[in-house]
Amino acid sequence: MIHDLFLQAASRPRIWFFLGAAGCAFLLAMGAYFQFVDGLEPCPLCISQRIAIAATGVVFLIAAIHNPTGIGSKVYAVIGAIVALAGASISMRHIWIQNLPPDQVPECGPGLEYVFENFPLTDTIKMMLSGTGECAEIDWSLFGISMPGWTLVAFLMLAAWSLVQFWQWRIISVSSEQ
Repeated sequence: MIHDLFLQAASRPRIWFFLGAAGCAFLLAMGAYFQFVDGLEPCPLCISQRIAIAATGVVFLIAAIHNPTGIGSKVYAVIGAIVALAGASISMRHIWIQNLPPDQVPECGPGLEYVFENFPLTDTIKMMLSGTGECAEIDWSLFGISMPGWTLVAFLMLAAWSLVQFWQWRIISVSSEQ
């Protein structure tokens, strides 16, 4: 039964991409929960990961609204996977910084609000993507995996979710032969 539902959703790009967008909205809601309810202030890399999740969600939402078929579905699938994998690379950088020895952690920088007001955009983007000392702090973990680790898992799942549409014709043709 679940197999049939999976095949049915995979054969309808609009549903598939809408579910991907909903997953991204859920991830952003979790980030907002951790920030505004639990009081965990996001570091520059956390904010960069949120932007990547939002960008992936926008790709999925545009694809769902457009409802592509054939090659269009494959193009959206590849774009969605590329954006998600870019987010995964930010997560990997964050995990790397968290695992550096204390003497190799980058210095803490000024707050992002100050940076946005007083630094050129290129310097701000560089700082947001390279990380600062505050990015090394582990404020939350589940099963021994920090939030950037779980975000990496989410990005990899979003990339895989997107690529299912790239190969959906093979999935459907294989299941119809059975």
